[in-house]
Amino acid sequence: MTNGRINPELEILIFFFRGRKVMIDYDLAILYNVPTKRLKEQVRRNIQRFPDDFMFALTQDEKDQLVANCDRLQTLKHSSILPMVFTEQGVAMLSSVLRSEEAIQINIEIMRAFARYRSFLTENKEMRKEIRALDEKLNISVKLLVQRIDALQKRSIPARTPIGFKIKK
Repeated sequence: MTNGRINPELEILIFFFRGRKVMIDYDLAILYNVPTKRLKEQVRRNIQRFPDDFMFALTQDEKDQLVANCDRLQTLKHSSILPMVFTEQGVAMLSSVLRSEEAIQINIEIMRAFARYRSFLTENKEMRKEIRALDEKLNISVKLLVQRIDALQKRSIPARTPIGFKIKK
């Protein structure tokens, strides 16, 4: 987490909901070393800092999907309160709400994790483009090779006289 290195464990805490990369309040509370209840309390006290594109609550279906796909979140299964999720901008805004030194350091690491995640998605797009280009080149080469093989097979081969000893009958 320190020395400017990105903590790879933070990347697995990023989920994709409603077309956005988000982190849930439960994970953020653990990272900031505060109870989830206190984190939500601070967010509600400063709700004007968290518009819908910074933070939103999951629906019951989304919560069920999250719990079903992530074993470590089984404790949320029986909770009657829906989790809040924060986009990258919402996590950045949390640093202005949670002002401890630890919160600042965690925020820096989380921002790096979001940046790495974004970079990873971009790299995958570029890689897919390169693979498609190679695939097209290969398809063209294979077609040419098949055409040449077909041309060779169509060419008639004249009968040759056998070579070697001949046995008279």
